[in-house]
Amino acid sequence: MAFHNAARGKCMIFDLSTLQEATENFSEENKLGEGGFGTVYKGTLPDEQEVAVKRLSQASREGLNQLHNEVQVLAQLQHIKLVRLLGYCSHQNEVMLVYEFVKKDERKGRELSWNRRYNIIIGIAKGILYLHEDSSIRIIHRDLKSNNILLDENMNPKIADFGLARLLGGGHTQTKTANVAGTYGYMAPEYAIFGNVSPKIDIFSFGVLILEIVTRRKNNSSDDFNNTVNLLSDGI
Repeated sequence: MAFHNAARGKCMIFDLSTLQEATENFSEENKLGEGGFGTVYKGTLPDEQEVAVKRLSQASREGLNQLHNEVQVLAQLQHIKLVRLLGYCSHQNEVMLVYEFVKKDERKGRELSWNRRYNIIIGIAKGILYLHEDSSIRIIHRDLKSNNILLDENMNPKIADFGLARLLGGGHTQTKTANVAGTYGYMAPEYAIFGNVSPKIDIFSFGVLILEIVTRRKNNSSDDFNNTVNLLSDGI
């Protein structure tokens, strides 16, 4: 069997060969993007379902092999403003996450009306509220940034990439981590400096996203050293 669904609402476990065939052996033509945590490829499963396959980098793989329970929880997330995690593949040194494929709208931010931008902001907020308050367990995304907000054909936003998500259970509102990961420029100071993980760090990142959407300017981050714009310190 190429892949199977352990139970309704649980994530699928994919065979490596299935994902290789789906992405034409991770061909350059199917590459959707590349970041610090891995490369994303478009794929088509045997049943013709389109998916996005994130092939994790070695650094991102560390720990994910021990987080299958968390992956199962993330796979149960169902909200119109979230890109759904469908399953994963763990094969020897390979770790891949399989997401629903979102056909993106390629229109530039400068073409968006104020009403469109407002709706995008509200949509992101609804997704964050679901993660923090309305899902079965509180989930902190930890890497909210413009590259992880996808716009579908109708300009509706979807929060993507839960590779760094941290779960908070038992009524806990915060925790600490020794491994701070994310994108500078979007990271809350208490998280970047002290490793404090709470819903507040997603809200901080959301604030940066709002500034970017309203000003139509990208905040400076570690991904772009030549970009001198810093919305957190410069005058808008």
